[in-house]
Amino acid sequence: MKKLNTSPISGMQELLPEKQAIFNNLKNRIAEVYHSHGYLDIETPSIERTEILLAKAGGDTEKQIYKVVKTAESADSADQALRFDHTVPLARYIVEHENDLTFPFKVSQIGPSFRGERAQKGRFREFYQCDIDIIGRGTLPVAYDADILATLIATYNSFDIKTPIVARINNRKITTGLLNFLDLQKKFADIYSIIDHSEKVPAEKTKESFAEIGLSEDEVKKLLAFINLHGERSFVIKNLSNLEVTDTTFLEGVAELDQAMYLLESMGLKSNISADMKIVRGLDYYTGIVFEFFLPEHREIGSIGGGGRYDNLASHFTEQNFPGVGGSIGLTRLFYVLNEYNLLPENSDKILDYAIVPISENEYDYTFSVADKLRKKGSSVTVVLTDKKLGDKLTYAAKLANNGIVIGESEAASGRLQVKDFATGETSDLNLDA
Repeated sequence: MKKLNTSPISGMQELLPEKQAIFNNLKNRIAEVYHSHGYLDIETPSIERTEILLAKAGGDTEKQIYKVVKTAESADSADQALRFDHTVPLARYIVEHENDLTFPFKVSQIGPSFRGERAQKGRFREFYQCDIDIIGRGTLPVAYDADILATLIATYNSFDIKTPIVARINNRKITTGLLNFLDLQKKFADIYSIIDHSEKVPAEKTKESFAEIGLSEDEVKKLLAFINLHGERSFVIKNLSNLEVTDTTFLEGVAELDQAMYLLESMGLKSNISADMKIVRGLDYYTGIVFEFFLPEHREIGSIGGGGRYDNLASHFTEQNFPGVGGSIGLTRLFYVLNEYNLLPENSDKILDYAIVPISENEYDYTFSVADKLRKKGSSVTVVLTDKKLGDKLTYAAKLANNGIVIGESEAASGRLQVKDFATGETSDLNLDA
């Protein structure tokens, strides 16, 4: 009987070694693809001053952050909290180090964030975020939006997930410009909220919600036709142009969407992208292109990543203008849903490459030298040091490693070693000098 409750705190992920290995493999792949696309890795502290974290955040965020309780005297008496994302720390980092950075600054951040929200299936209080951002000083061309999207698409494709992934892309300027044109500026927040929730409710409910905020029948009809517009770039751009909206913000958004998607098509990514007017994302944050990633064959899962363009990353910390575009893969949630739907890449290998089994203590010295040589060649190796029978040692070894090596008196004396593949049962000679 347990003396204490040893289960992890609600909302915290805890994996067995086999699953942790798959999780780590995904994390490593993300880092590799980000780096291969020219993103420079940084790490900001997990703990920030609370005033920094809340500079741009609303009241809900303040309720969700984990405050840091200091139990010892500290020279820094500032109120502190755990970061809830990578974006706010990045803003502080840019301002702090702007004179040492090269702009546009392509940056990646991979690490845990913390939110004290209500834990539920697929949503966690501690979670790994894998972010990429491109920050400009003064200006940042729209082509960089395509760079972010192309990098994230390449990252998802590297996972070998058993289903295709599609980025659904919009531009906030298109929606804003349309509402300006229809003289619905005073209802921006309500309309955006209805659009944002439109996929989670029946179509009739969306229609009713528009009517409930005082829109006319004609306005409802136009908005429904607009938000249901989705598909290939040429089709969507043509239909947006056919709306004959003259608002300059609208036209700018259409041009930016067209350009970014054209660039992605030129990279051979046409099958991975779709223009979609239902994608709006955060009302107070994104200002241009926005996107979310979905598994079309599993729409019930919802978004598995997203991001977009923001006009000024660090407006609360400096008067200088740092426009940017970024995207994030929520790795903890992604791993959870892929595991739940049996979509994780197959991993038949064990965690370790080799398990070496010395027959007795007399072979320890030679065994350790063999393990050392294998490790220097890049292999992962464990040495079985229990005093059980050989059969029990081999059973233990087969649970941990792909290959086994038994070292007895003759092997230690001759240096001739045999490797057993635990999966096939086949044996082969091991040449440590090769």
